[in-house]
Amino acid sequence: MRANDPPLLILTSLSSGPKHGHALLLDIESFAGVRLGPGTLYGAITRLEQRGLIEPLGADDRRRPYRITAAGSRSLSAALADLRKLINEGTSRLRAARA
Repeated sequence: MRANDPPLLILTSLSSGPKHGHALLLDIESFAGVRLGPGTLYGAITRLEQRGLIEPLGADDRRRPYRITAAGSRSLSAALADLRKLINEGTSRLRAARA
């Protein structure tokens, strides 16, 4: 996953608690500076739900909140570990190139 990958952003947002679509959009924009369009958001939500990484909760008015599942938490942890490895390697290479 890329750092600005919609599924990664959604899982990161939901890791702090359940949210409906609009709240996800606002949260993602605030912590990542990424504006997802509704089609991108709901397409990614559908794929994450199909993979069992998130699940819907009971509807609140017209809004449908989602929460991360245990499998989603494991997937997020693995993706973040991969990104951490890439960051560490890139940082190491930059330091070596500057020396």
